[in-house]
Amino acid sequence: MQIIPLSEGSFTIDKTKIFVPFDTATEILNNRPIGSLLVEIQPFVIITSKDVILIDAGLGYNLSNGQPQIYHNLEKAGINPSQVTKVLMSHLHKDHAGGITTKNATTGEQFIAFPYATYYVQSREFEFALGIGSASYVKEDITLLSEFSKVEWLEDDMGYIDEYIQYELTGAHSKFHQVFWIREDNETIFFGGDDAPQLQQMKSRFVAKYDFDGKKCMELRRQWWEKGNNEQWKFLFYHDNASPIFQNT
Repeated sequence: MQIIPLSEGSFTIDKTKIFVPFDTATEILNNRPIGSLLVEIQPFVIITSKDVILIDAGLGYNLSNGQPQIYHNLEKAGINPSQVTKVLMSHLHKDHAGGITTKNATTGEQFIAFPYATYYVQSREFEFALGIGSASYVKEDITLLSEFSKVEWLEDDMGYIDEYIQYELTGAHSKFHQVFWIREDNETIFFGGDDAPQLQQMKSRFVAKYDFDGKKCMELRRQWWEKGNNEQWKFLFYHDNASPIFQNT
C-alpha cells in the first residue's frame, strides 16, 4: 500500500476555536493569544489494490486562486480528486471535516468535495455534530452529507468495510470518535485520528483536557502502541508533520 501525507501546514488555535496559519520558521508562538496551541493538519491518501482512500478531509481552506487546498495537495501527489474512491472520517471536528464539502468562491454554494467517492461516517457522530452547537463543529461543512447518496452511515461499534478496512468506535477524543485499520498483503496501517494524533503522545502517558475521555485516550494509546509495535503496524499521525508515518523496525 502507498501512503501519501497531505500536509496543510501549521496553525495555532485558542479558545475561539479558529485555526490561524502559523509559519514555524519566522513566527513565535508566544506572540499569539494566551493559551494558543500549535497544531499541524495532515490528511492522508492510501492507495491500495482496490481503492484510493482519503482519511479525514482537512480544514477545507482554499488557496488564493480559489482552489481547495486538499485538491491542490492531491494533484501535487499525482492524484486527480475524482480518483478518490473512499473517504474515511474519524470524527467531524472542523479541522478534520472542513474538506468534506467545498464552497464556490463566487456564489458561495456548497458542494460535496469528492462526489465520486463513498463517505464512511459514524452516524451517531453526525447526529451529535448537528445537534450539539459546539464551536468544534461547523454544520455547513457537513450538513450536505444527509442529502448525498454515497454515504455509508456506520452504526455499529466496530465492523469492516469491504472486508479489509476495520473501524472501531472509541468515544475517546470525541463522544463518537472512531479509528481505522487498513490491511492488505500482510501490511497493517493504523489511523487513530485525534485519539492518537502525534508520535510523541504514543510514547508518554498523559491526560489531555481537550479530550472527551482523556483517560480512555491515554489507555488506548498505550494498548495500540504495544500491539502495533509487536505487529509492525504503520501508524499515521494527523497532527504531526515531523513524523506523519511511523513503523517500529
